[in-house]
Amino acid sequence: MFTGIITDLGSVRSISGDGDKRFEFTTVYDTTGIDDGASIACSGACLTVIDKGPGWFAAMVSNETQSCTTLKGWRDGTPVNLERALKVGDELGGHIVSGHVDGVGEIVSVEPDSESHRFRVRAPDAIANLIATKGSITIDGVSLTVNDVEGDTFGVNIIPHTMAVTTMGKKQAGDAVNLEVDMLARYVARLLVKE
Repeated sequence: MFTGIITDLGSVRSISGDGDKRFEFTTVYDTTGIDDGASIACSGACLTVIDKGPGWFAAMVSNETQSCTTLKGWRDGTPVNLERALKVGDELGGHIVSGHVDGVGEIVSVEPDSESHRFRVRAPDAIANLIATKGSITIDGVSLTVNDVEGDTFGVNIIPHTMAVTTMGKKQAGDAVNLEVDMLARYVARLLVKE
């Protein structure tokens, strides 16, 4: 479990393999304190640490994860939002995030809004109805509050701090982003499905 509060802006160090791929990431985390098998959210996708060294860690990324996230388009040098898994007693500053990407959205526009930036994002049809005004959404692992919803698009405001310490500061219209809807919305929707 995660909070959507990014604690490091790393990058892809290397990608190798066919099919399932080994991704290595640069990080400022003290990797001596990261166990093999630990979970780290990488731009919203929960990955399992399989190897590490000073200033880097590696994860194996399955074909399934590549097919339903933005990871399929990552290259050496791609910036990545990083968050280590919650520990009992940690501050819950964002919202409960599983690190299971529900779909890939597209940034429709980025406009200045006072000192912040207003993002409009198009969600895939399969999850668009799970996004609610004033509800929570995770974009590339960043916990955000939905300002408004119009059909399959929604708006969020990104404050200057978040623009500076996450990949959101480099995003522009047309970019693909990992989306995770609020966990409560996901389960309520499932309960409402008639068998």
